[in-house]
Amino acid sequence: MKIGPNSVVSLNYQLRLNDDNEIIDSSGDGSFTIMVGHGNIIPGLESQLLGLEGGASKDVTVQPKDGYGVRDKAKVIGMPRSQLPDDFVVEVGVPLELEDQKGHSFMVWVAGTEGDDVVLDGNHPLAGETLHFSVTIVTVRAASKEELAHGHVHGAGGHHH
Repeated sequence: MKIGPNSVVSLNYQLRLNDDNEIIDSSGDGSFTIMVGHGNIIPGLESQLLGLEGGASKDVTVQPKDGYGVRDKAKVIGMPRSQLPDDFVVEVGVPLELEDQKGHSFMVWVAGTEGDDVVLDGNHPLAGETLHFSVTIVTVRAASKEELAHGHVHGAGGHHH
């Protein structure tokens, strides 16, 4: 069976950012299960899976606009250290959930410090990066009616990207 919209796909992947071959993310010991066509993974990777079958391997390069977005300088903000929880560890790369004025939560990541301010970056840490995936398809099956209704795979305990 070939991968198409609403296929449930188990895959193994490794992610590198450039040619130095350092793997920054991978599916680890278990495979990663997604339902195609429901925004479970970044669009630039999902679109490249279409038409593959179980057992297939593919190297996929995803440009920033199809990955985690282009870096947006407007999303970098300074916040006085005093406004952050006392027990918050200020280290580059630490995630923090903030709320905007409407009460919507969004993620920022610590980018550094400037004086008494902590510099928070609302860009995903992989924003602006070209992503190099090595993907191996493990299995492909059709989604169940229940999965289609919910838009995600059931019983997959996998992590979402």
